[in-house]
Amino acid sequence: MFESVKGLLDEHADLQKQLSDPAVYQDQALARKLGRRSAQLNGIVEAHNRWKQLADDLEAAKEMASEDPEFAAEVPELEQSLATAQEKLRRLLIPRDPNDARNVILEVKGGEGGDEAALFAADLLRMYTRYAESKGWKTEILSATESDLGGYKDVQVAIKGSSNDPAEGVYAHLKYEGGVHRVQRVPVTESQGRIHTSAAGVLVFPEVDEPEEIEINANDLKIDVYRSSGPGGQSVNTTDSAVRITHLPTGIVVAMQNEKSQLQNREAAMRVLRSRLLAHQQEQIDAENAEVRKSQVRTMDRSERIRTYNYPENRIADHRTGYKAYNLDAVMNGDLEPLVRSCIDMDEQHRLDSLGE
Repeated sequence: MFESVKGLLDEHADLQKQLSDPAVYQDQALARKLGRRSAQLNGIVEAHNRWKQLADDLEAAKEMASEDPEFAAEVPELEQSLATAQEKLRRLLIPRDPNDARNVILEVKGGEGGDEAALFAADLLRMYTRYAESKGWKTEILSATESDLGGYKDVQVAIKGSSNDPAEGVYAHLKYEGGVHRVQRVPVTESQGRIHTSAAGVLVFPEVDEPEEIEINANDLKIDVYRSSGPGGQSVNTTDSAVRITHLPTGIVVAMQNEKSQLQNREAAMRVLRSRLLAHQQEQIDAENAEVRKSQVRTMDRSERIRTYNYPENRIADHRTGYKAYNLDAVMNGDLEPLVRSCIDMDEQHRLDSLGE
C-alpha cells in the first residue's frame, strides 16, 4: 500500500506551489478545491514523515545497541512506536469518500406514530443542532413544516463546518445518520403511561459548493408556485410565495415555503435540489461500481432501521455497529460523538479489510 505514498507526496508539493501563487485566488472555487485537497494530504505527509523518522531512529538504535546499552533499551519502544505510526499511515491511505469535506443538508421527517413521531423529529433536530455546536459548526433552518403539538412533520437544516480537512468534514461525520431512527417512550398524548414505538427518518446530502458543479438544464425543471400554509406571518395565504421544483429526469421534488418571498424560496429550493442531485449521481456511481464503496455502516437504503432510542431504560443502541450505552439523555443533548466514532471506525476497518481481499 505504501507504494502510493510517493505520488501523494509529489502531489502535495505541487499543491503547495499552486497555493502560493496569488493568481490562484482569483478563482475562489479553484482555491477551495486545491485547499481541500491539500488539507487531506497534510495528514498523510505528516504521518509519512513521522513513520520515516521512527524507521531511521530504529535502524540507528539497532546499529548502536551492541556498543551502548542505552540504545539497546530504546529498541523495543521504537519498534512499538513505529508499528503505531505505520498503522496510522495505513489508515490514512484508505481512499476517502470524495464528499467527506463537504457541508451537508440534513432532513428529518416524522414517520409512523403521528404527533409523537413529529415530536421525536424535533428532538432529533435538537440533538443534531447541539452536536453541531459542540463541533463549532453553524446551522441554518432551510424549511420546516410544524405539527400541531410543536414537533416537525419535516424539517431541513444546512450544517456548515470551517475545516478543509476531510477527516473533520461535516459530511464525514453525519453521513452515517441516514436511515430510520426508532424511539420507544411514553408519548405526551398517552394518558395511561403506555410505551409506544414510533420513528423518524433522516436523510443526509452533501451540499454543493458551487452551483456550476451540478449542471441543471432549465428545461428539465417544472416550477410551481402556490400559497404558503402554516406559521409564517402576514404573507401566509396572501401571496403565491411558496415554490415547488420538480426535476423531470430524476423525479426529485423540492418544496420551500418558509421565506416570505418567492425568490428566496426558489433559491433555497435550488440549493437543496443541487445537493439531492449530487447524492443521486453518487448513488449511481456506487451502484455501477460497488467495489469502490464497500460499507456495512452506510447504505443507500433509506428504509433501514439504524438506531433505537429507548427512553425508559435511558438506552441508545446502533444496530449496525453494535454500539450500546445508557446515556440517552446526554446523547439527545448533543453528545453524539461516541456513536459517530463507532460508525467511522467500523467503516474504516471494513474498507481496510476490503483492500486486502
